[in-house]
Amino acid sequence: MKEANNKQPRNRIALVTDSTCDLPDDLIKEHDIRLLPLTVVYPDRQYRDRYDILPEEVYARMPEEIPSTSMPLAGEVAELLENLKLEGFKEVLAILISSGLSGTHDMFKMIGQQVENLRVEVMDSLSLSMGLGFLVCEAADQLKKNLKLEDIVLHLQRFRSRTKVFYVIPTLQYLRKGGRIGLVEGTIGEFLNIKPIISINSEGKYFTHTKVRGRKASLQKLLEIIRDSIGDKTVDLAVLHGGAYKEAQELLENLKQAVPNLRRVSFSQISPVLGVHTGPGLVGVAFCEV
Repeated sequence: MKEANNKQPRNRIALVTDSTCDLPDDLIKEHDIRLLPLTVVYPDRQYRDRYDILPEEVYARMPEEIPSTSMPLAGEVAELLENLKLEGFKEVLAILISSGLSGTHDMFKMIGQQVENLRVEVMDSLSLSMGLGFLVCEAADQLKKNLKLEDIVLHLQRFRSRTKVFYVIPTLQYLRKGGRIGLVEGTIGEFLNIKPIISINSEGKYFTHTKVRGRKASLQKLLEIIRDSIGDKTVDLAVLHGGAYKEAQELLENLKQAVPNLRRVSFSQISPVLGVHTGPGLVGVAFCEV
């Protein structure tokens, strides 16, 4: 058993998220965010998301070998919470992938209720990737103000609606195989080269925002949707990709010209777990009104 750590925590409230947040490592370290990995599962082996496997390794084996994914192990959640107690935390704020896309939120909440002498508040981001990441960063900023946990949660619940996610993928086969198809229509349109622009609804589930024909047209439409959705608002913007660096980089440059009021801009690859469900070729955008 680990001995209690007498060093005072940097923040009074511990901040936890999961590996689908797609936050860069330097931000995670800067804000002392505790990252709980989901799992990439092959028939004969498994890997901790973002720790033991790279996205390129997942894509390289597709479509011949398509893994599944799983929530963090219950034991890992319990161990994390017990360790936070040993570090001196009395309260925990966990902001996790949408409950409409994963059981991680519900599982964490159940375990958190069983840990004695630790208040655990679990928030459903109703999003993922940098849609979740923006929410976690906002929580980190709020923690610095030394507010009560319930006041931070109320602020984040209002803030959550200011974050949007849109993405395009070459094929729906991986979403369908992983059971994450949601309200996205997987029809004969795929044979006609119809590409959906996918977003996340108020229940935290995927849906088809609009449809266009062809990959090039889908990327152009994605640009137009982001430009029109943002208008003259000031936003933080993230462009993400899954094995589609050049297309995503081109979109980023076009967005810098098309969107007048960008506060912060980031560019990164999605986590391996998310890549399992989208397959190679994802190009996505998340933005948050500030």
